[in-house]
Amino acid sequence: MNNYNRLLAIKLAHTLIWIFFVIVIFYVVYSGITGNINTYTWLSIGFVIGEGIVLLLFKMFCPLTVLARKYSDSQKDNFDIFIPNWLAKHNKLIFTTIFLLGLVLVVIQTFF
Repeated sequence: MNNYNRLLAIKLAHTLIWIFFVIVIFYVVYSGITGNINTYTWLSIGFVIGEGIVLLLFKMFCPLTVLARKYSDSQKDNFDIFIPNWLAKHNKLIFTTIFLLGLVLVVIQTFF
């Protein structure tokens, strides 16, 4: 497999994982808004916290980004994922904010 195909495989995997986490984050928000808090809500929260720990361990980079760097010298923020560059640039800020909002709603629904 050549470098282009390796990067393409990483981009595809990274995009699918990103989609999974977007769904999980919005599920937390949905649970918080509707009060429908269940095992999936807590699993979703755990997945996102786990992803946060992984990002901290990799100095705020996804491990797939680190791996993709071997196959590209692009300076674009979306060189390793199939999302718009502006979204890749602000991805952590946008989705951390949305997750924290959902988490606050879940905590309010659960304990107050």
